[in-house]
Amino acid sequence: MTIALGIDTGGTYTDAVLVDHTNDHVLAKAKALTSYHDLSIGIGQAVTEVLEHTAASVWPADIDLVSLSTTLATNAIVEGRGCSVCLLLIGYDPTLIQQFGFERDLVTRDVVYLRGGHDGAGNEVEPLDESAAREAILAQRDQVEAFAVSGYFGVRNPAHELRVRAMIEELTAQDGQTMPVTCGHELTTHLNAVRRATTAALNARLIPLLRELIATVRSTLDEQGVSAPLMIVKGDGSLVKAEWAMQRPVETILSGPAASVVGAWHLAGRRDVWTVDVGGTTTDIAALNDGRPRLNPKGAQVGEWRTMVQAVDVHTIGLGGDSDVRIDGQGRILIGPRRVMPLCLLASLYPEIMAELDRHVAQLSRKPNHLAGQFVLGLRQPTAAVSEDDAELLRQLSHAPLPLSSLTDRARFGSWAVQQIERLESLRLVLRAGFTPTDALHVMGQFERWNTTASRLGAMLLAARVNLSPEAFCQSVVNGVSDRVTTALVGKVLSDESALPGALCAELEPSAALLARALGEERVVRSDLGCQLELHRPLVAIGAPVEAYLPRVAGQLHTELIIPNHADVANAVGAVAGSVVQRIEASILPLSDDHHVRLHLPDSVLDFSSVEEGVAYAERLAPVQLEALARQAGADQVQVQMVRLDHNVPTGGGWNEPVYLGTELTFTAVGRPSLARSA
Repeated sequence: MTIALGIDTGGTYTDAVLVDHTNDHVLAKAKALTSYHDLSIGIGQAVTEVLEHTAASVWPADIDLVSLSTTLATNAIVEGRGCSVCLLLIGYDPTLIQQFGFERDLVTRDVVYLRGGHDGAGNEVEPLDESAAREAILAQRDQVEAFAVSGYFGVRNPAHELRVRAMIEELTAQDGQTMPVTCGHELTTHLNAVRRATTAALNARLIPLLRELIATVRSTLDEQGVSAPLMIVKGDGSLVKAEWAMQRPVETILSGPAASVVGAWHLAGRRDVWTVDVGGTTTDIAALNDGRPRLNPKGAQVGEWRTMVQAVDVHTIGLGGDSDVRIDGQGRILIGPRRVMPLCLLASLYPEIMAELDRHVAQLSRKPNHLAGQFVLGLRQPTAAVSEDDAELLRQLSHAPLPLSSLTDRARFGSWAVQQIERLESLRLVLRAGFTPTDALHVMGQFERWNTTASRLGAMLLAARVNLSPEAFCQSVVNGVSDRVTTALVGKVLSDESALPGALCAELEPSAALLARALGEERVVRSDLGCQLELHRPLVAIGAPVEAYLPRVAGQLHTELIIPNHADVANAVGAVAGSVVQRIEASILPLSDDHHVRLHLPDSVLDFSSVEEGVAYAERLAPVQLEALARQAGADQVQVQMVRLDHNVPTGGGWNEPVYLGTELTFTAVGRPSLARSA
């Protein structure tokens, strides 16, 4: 029996599963709350619980592989966290960068422009200014924690990037260690000088963070007696050794959504489906084509940054079991995107808040308050200096949660308390608690894990404002979640097909009106026009509460709904179900001399007298390099395939030869994760 431990750190929960790889049977599963300030705490709790609750007598020493999907890189980029970085740009024009406002895309303010660079054919435009490079490295090595290097057309000829890398390693060497350095050509072979620089700088900034996480996870596993190799899920759903991921942490962005898509495929056994993962914080929607996640051809977008990282093409909305439910000024029920702690969970952790909820309900008829039923609790103390008012508020919250309404009544905080709390929320120093879809499911008896009485009291507070019973209000919340998922799924399908004639999703108002009719919304039930939507692929739903939300979605879209066994921990299953995948992309381009072509490999440039000679050389060299690369990334039983794409343009008439524009060669190595025990 081959045992794998899969771990997923989601926005709300950290899941762990034990899987028998010989028959893909889930042996045990567990959940723990994700600890944002230290992910290893939630990981340790989930691992401890899954080992204690397995019925298969699995011992820590029996585990052959551990794989982790993590939100660390995604969250760090969104929140602007990471180490200080110096970005060295070779051959870039600083005037153009400033003229087009690209400075904000360069991630760091420590940018040094160096003379050098190449042209689109890989020819050196200007020699590298090694003297300036040396001066910049010596000036920055004590000011920053990592370096990033990007050369103009560096993907067509990486010689200057490689030289600067060697200089950084030489000049920062100390006690056998060198400072982290990332080169743009290592992460992508695609053109786009600015975006390549962005990706390199982000990668460099994340290296210390991922190193720290992996070290703490490894320590946690060692304490449990688990000595198996640790792998990390990349944004495309494939796996790499932890040591490999530490060098390329930017490739782990969207790791969680990628794991959910792979887990959905693995558990459902269907190859062409739409997947919907309803979590605590977000809902992720993605497509599976022939069993593989569809990748975003534009590169992964995280926060304000568009990167050149190959990652799953996922549409994420701020909607989940922990989304804030509130009533707006027009009496409409709004859900999300803010994440709050459900009242049922808050009351389980802090039973004393029940008295405050009772008091709020007793005051309904006398003193309505739109902040009733909302609380604030402290998460952690700040590591940097904060204002005196912030420090006082955090001190008061360090003992127990406080009602939000009471904070606004206090002279010191007053009406500014809400804005103050929002700012502290953005720093993840505090968290709000309030009524959520999870509370609605508790009231309806569809999900009962924590304090149902607290959920009912919260429902009473909101239902009274829209003249509904608590049960009817909760049903409206559940329906609202389902309708939001349906709308987002339809929007994703239309967006992917937006190139159809007529720009189908460009006409916002007619599309919204038709969607409202298809969903049977009340405001259009008297219309003379009706319509029906049909999703041609099945819908695979994963996440703990999907039985409550997704049947309505599938009914609205008239499609098959698949909720596989262990759907509640599909992300953790996906963390161990993936393969190790590595790629090398090469291109052959014609030179001005019609009788010669140039082969561009990731680390070299060579000229040949014909296309076929260049292809033959690449076919000999790339598979050997790629197999070695895949094994370094943690693969075993490696197989390599090549896809060739020639670009020719017809010149008109049937007698003229087409014009040759170039050839793209993509070599892909796929292997199973190596199960060799770590020393």
